[in-house]
Amino acid sequence: MTPVTTPADGGQDDGRRAARPGRRSVLMAAGTALALSGTFGATAVAAPRQRGAGGTGHPTDGLWRMDGYGMVLRIQDGVLRSWDTTAISCRPALNAPQQGAAGPDGAVRFEADDMAFSVRPQAKDRATLLVHGTAGDRDLRRISALPPHCGRPGATGPVADFDVFWQTFAEQYAFFQSRGVDWNRARATYRPRVTARTGPAELFDILAEMTAPLQDSHVALAANSPDFQRFADGIRSGTVAPDEAYEQKTRLFIERRDLAGRPLESHAQGVIGYADLPGGLGYLRISRFAGYVDNRGRYDDDAAELERVLDRIVTRARTAGPGRWRGLIIDVRVNAGGYDPLGLAIASRLTDRSYTAFTKQARNDPRDETRFTRRRTVRVQPAAPGTPRYDGPVALLISGATVSAGETFTHAVQERPGLTTLIGENTQGVFSDTLGRELPNGWQFTLSNERYTDPRGRSFEGPGIPADIRTPVFTDQEFAADRDTAFDRARQILGRP
Repeated sequence: MTPVTTPADGGQDDGRRAARPGRRSVLMAAGTALALSGTFGATAVAAPRQRGAGGTGHPTDGLWRMDGYGMVLRIQDGVLRSWDTTAISCRPALNAPQQGAAGPDGAVRFEADDMAFSVRPQAKDRATLLVHGTAGDRDLRRISALPPHCGRPGATGPVADFDVFWQTFAEQYAFFQSRGVDWNRARATYRPRVTARTGPAELFDILAEMTAPLQDSHVALAANSPDFQRFADGIRSGTVAPDEAYEQKTRLFIERRDLAGRPLESHAQGVIGYADLPGGLGYLRISRFAGYVDNRGRYDDDAAELERVLDRIVTRARTAGPGRWRGLIIDVRVNAGGYDPLGLAIASRLTDRSYTAFTKQARNDPRDETRFTRRRTVRVQPAAPGTPRYDGPVALLISGATVSAGETFTHAVQERPGLTTLIGENTQGVFSDTLGRELPNGWQFTLSNERYTDPRGRSFEGPGIPADIRTPVFTDQEFAADRDTAFDRARQILGRP
């Protein structure tokens, strides 16, 4: 992981952003905004704002264990509470009040902070939970009691912090083998360096150093006590993080060089840009799949705003008749990720037929990283009848700074029935929703516990999705020569006049 020191008296709060569940890793203005598939941190919650039919006797009431994810839940009196568990720890996590009455299918909606969850009964002892903004739900199995250690105070101190950190990775992380890391050897190397007298800075360095060889940008650690604030995350060697500075540098280069000085038509707070190109081509640039309305990044708001943006860009004039696009360039070479379903919504405007985009599973055995939950198949459905859709040629520009939801979007576009060509360099190679946890000292961390595969069963975790046509992307040589080989190649393929 790459450590970052954050001033204690100012700047954006990386740890606070880390505590928001359900999003994919999203790098924003001042660094990395951690995005979680689970939640961490005990959350103070007011009384339920609107309680529905989820009281005693509703099929979702009771205790549940989630397949994968190391979570147990209690639904009672209109509130969903959860605990993050390992063999040695049990920490309170989520408190989410119910919102409204149960739906016709029995689904109950809960909300906490900026996130929403739906629990749907399936059978007497089965249910599913959907984190809104993620692709695919999760299986719940009824249990009779909380794990015994959930009723006892947990150990504290530097040694306990190390043990909970190591144990959580040992039980949940899904890619030690493919990333070439012996986690037991890591414990033998680093555990002796931690004692009851180990200070915060030294402990932080030990944990960051231990996870750095994973080169996984979904592995991150945030310390946010008033007198000690630091942040560290990983990245694949030889790639660049899609932070705000890099996004701005590349956007200005594209506008000056590729668009002959014309600014992009700006949408969604500048996150999405569009330009018409000579020869009947369109150019769509997407820098992330979140934060379309404000920095809170609430999924429902972002989804509504994206639909409005797509209505303005994917118009009937550009998808039918004499003004139809001859080809569309989609640029996610600098894309920091976000919500998978937003990428699927864009893909739904690029097809007239339903198709499989990818599948996903979560690690489901604390002793065996090769055992996973049942596979969820995620499909792209064409946009609603009457909505303009484009099914012609697409050139998708990708790079090592195409991260997380940017990569699941790459899967979704690559698999579309229409002609699609990937141009550039391998994507970053991190697909899992980030699983978030909290240490006894309050530090927060994330890891990758889900395996994504394409419809042919291939996983690209680690090396990333390769381009069909490999070109340099935003290298020093490209900048020095005022050259954008990937963009020029896309125009040639799509029929530059």
